Amino acid sequence: MTPTRSAVRLSDGRELIYFDETPDSGRASFADTRQLPPPPPASQLRYDPLVDEWVAIAAHRNTRTFLPPSDACPLCPTTERFASEIPAPSYDVAVFENQFPSFSDRIVANELTQVTELVPVRPGQGRCEVVCFTSDHNAAFGSLPPSRVRTVIDALADRTAEISTMPGVAQVFPFENRGVEIGVTLHHPHGQIYAYPTVTPKTAAMLRAARAHAEKTGGRNLYADVLAAEQTAKVRVVASNEHWTAYVPAAARWPFEVHLAPHRQVPDLPALTDAERDAFGPLYLDLLHRFDGLFGKPMPYISAWHQAVVGEGRELGYLHLQLFSIRRAADKLKFLAGSESAMGAFVNDIVPENAAQLLRDAV
Repeated sequence: MTPTRSAVRLSDGRELIYFDETPDSGRASFADTRQLPPPPPASQLRYDPLVDEWVAIAAHRNTRTFLPPSDACPLCPTTERFASEIPAPSYDVAVFENQFPSFSDRIVANELTQVTELVPVRPGQGRCEVVCFTSDHNAAFGSLPPSRVRTVIDALADRTAEISTMPGVAQVFPFENRGVEIGVTLHHPHGQIYAYPTVTPKTAAMLRAARAHAEKTGGRNLYADVLAAEQTAKVRVVASNEHWTAYVPAAARWPFEVHLAPHRQVPDLPALTDAERDAFGPLYLDLLHRFDGLFGKPMPYISAWHQAVVGEGRELGYLHLQLFSIRRAADKLKFLAGSESAMGAFVNDIVPENAAQLLRDAV
């Protein structure tokens, strides 16, 4: 069932959207009673000529909320004692513009346009949203029922479709950070959506590889061929169903890393059928339970949706989810130190085939 969508404005003008699993919830009738300052202007993008990449400078994010107590959580429903980002007393899934965005459409005219001759500057135009998966502060994505996962997927599809039409957006990236080891600043189960004004370095590299493969093979899609090879090899496949396959990449960079991909090439979440959306939840929840079962405690992870870009190169995209953890043993984390941070050259401590077997055995 498609969730009911209702949008309201917070007191500072930011948009909040409820995605309700039952109609006529009345949540949109609750007003934001806070007196908030205006949202900050867009960040700056500064060009790094040494690597041909843009870097966002967003100084206002240094003041964002950091691990507040549960009774002052800005992602919980509003109560008589505390007014949060969500005015309603309950919700299913709620999405709102980030109060401390890395990118936004609030452009300030006549800003600095160049630092040096080699370093131009441009506004960090785009969009950043927070996606609250549940009103239960003590829950986790892995504890959600499949029906709620479907609501989240529908919400992400809705936001991807709308944000992709906004001026200046080049790429839409939904993701979840889980665990203080990853660096979360709020414990409440939530994800985020970043709409970038440029194609990110990782995606640009993937597009170069996909374009070269298509030219070499007469138009074949690189990710489709990689997925087919993994399905044939089987040794790195963790789990699958009629519409999705989860596998550890043969050249995994992270100790425990899984790609979850649909069996047909689609560019983004809005392109998934109802059957594909329904089939995603049970398999993804199974993966999250396996991650937590590896060491018998909650696994810190990053869950990242790779979607096709908005403009040139969109036909090369293949929607897939990348789920990975920095935990390499029960009491050890993988830190991105010299080789990874300075050189971008990853060294993995776990053999991918062994990681796949460990995940298949995990309960």
